[in-house]
Amino acid sequence: MSAYIIPILFLLVLLASFIKKRDPYGGFIGGARQAVDLTISVFPYLLAVMVAVEAFRVSGASAMLADALAPVLNKAGLPKELAELLFLRPVSGAGSLAVLDGIYTQYGADSYIGRCASVIYGSSETVFYIATIYFSQSKVKRLRYAIPVALVATYTGCIVGCFLLRFF
Repeated sequence: MSAYIIPILFLLVLLASFIKKRDPYGGFIGGARQAVDLTISVFPYLLAVMVAVEAFRVSGASAMLADALAPVLNKAGLPKELAELLFLRPVSGAGSLAVLDGIYTQYGADSYIGRCASVIYGSSETVFYIATIYFSQSKVKRLRYAIPVALVATYTGCIVGCFLLRFF
């Protein structure tokens, strides 16, 4: 059944456009044009974030910061080995995937550390990437509470998720 969902949706869109007497091809082309314009306008913001994150990770600053935060994380019940992943995940998807791979290689995917790393990676989002994309296109220019609330929610979810893993 799932193999038919996309063709059915495609046919429904075509049917709706014919009923409303709209040009489906023209609508598609207009949407594609807007997507290209969006990509061009967002690219500088995205590139700046990607370069900054990669420089931060490659310089070793993220690992040093993670080591400095390790005692606080231990008090929250999170292993020290997850500090760099916790720090890097809200900033970089690719960088945190590399850290996750290193954790799996060193500790195994079925270990407590590996399972916590899976929860952290799977239940959190790249907050700064999403904020960059969203706020570069919205009229809202004062972020005020958006990023701090997103970070608190992300870290709360990670801590609760890893806490629950102790019982399962």
